[in-house]
Amino acid sequence: MIDTLHCLLAVVEHRSLSRAATQLEMSISSVSRKLDALEAQLGARLLVRGARQVALTDAGERFLPRARNMLAELAEGMAAVQELDQAPRGVLTMTVPAGFARMHMAPAIASFLARYPALEVQMLVGDSVVDLSEQRVDVAIRAGVPPSGELVATRLAPQHRVVSASPAYLECHGWPATPADLVQHQCLSMVGKSPRAWWRFDGVNHNQPLPVKSAFRCDDTDTLMQAAVAGVGIIHLANWMVSDAIVAGTLVPVFPMAPLARSTAARHDPTESAIHAVHMPGRSNHAKTQLLINHLKEFFGDPPYWDLAMKRAGAAERRAP
Repeated sequence: MIDTLHCLLAVVEHRSLSRAATQLEMSISSVSRKLDALEAQLGARLLVRGARQVALTDAGERFLPRARNMLAELAEGMAAVQELDQAPRGVLTMTVPAGFARMHMAPAIASFLARYPALEVQMLVGDSVVDLSEQRVDVAIRAGVPPSGELVATRLAPQHRVVSASPAYLECHGWPATPADLVQHQCLSMVGKSPRAWWRFDGVNHNQPLPVKSAFRCDDTDTLMQAAVAGVGIIHLANWMVSDAIVAGTLVPVFPMAPLARSTAARHDPTESAIHAVHMPGRSNHAKTQLLINHLKEFFGDPPYWDLAMKRAGAAERRAP
């Protein structure tokens, strides 16, 4: 069957039995017999074989992508078996949100490749959620609640939002004493992503989002953070995004930050927001994918290094003067 599928793909590529036979180093009659046997097994004609050119039938059009997938899966399976007694090698494809990729994945991947020099990583950076099976992606880094369904999600690090502003903004406009006071301030928000939901706090406003004012809105979180550093207003962004600015002192946490220690129940709460590594079950690249996931967990740490950096900088204890 494998040789037969290779014959089919070669004939389709060259649109000729003779040229396909030359590439495969087979006789034209052997290629023709394999195609006849495949069509008989499927009970359908896959090719219209003319004197000068070969073309796919409707059935062939439907079968061709599946034939390609079967051969690709087989190649991955053979590679996975061969890897058992070898150093890990090959290509891992991953998707990562843009902000997290710039701030945290680049150094993590650098150390991963130093650890496994025979591996290669292809990283697709973007905030859209891709279909891992359709795009043939080995692992996706996603922020938020873990996905439901057949995908396997591994928690890499906790995620919580930090209300912060520049020292210049707080000096000019005052320091909110409680989350409810945020309605008196300029609160920078996202466009098109339910931004008002960012301004919800447990026990405040009946657990509904605060009706904050947003003189500046943007569809890019990094731009919002830079606007906050420039003194435009207050932001409510993820801990991993604002940590460097808080450590540098260009942003200040407005309210006490969440403690680093988390209860065992909270750490395994499926509704808790976190950074997750997501992959398809049963993929042939599973062994290499697990190496990457384990490395990321080790690299980020528990608690993650960005939270520890803020704690060392005294950010968790800062209060209004």
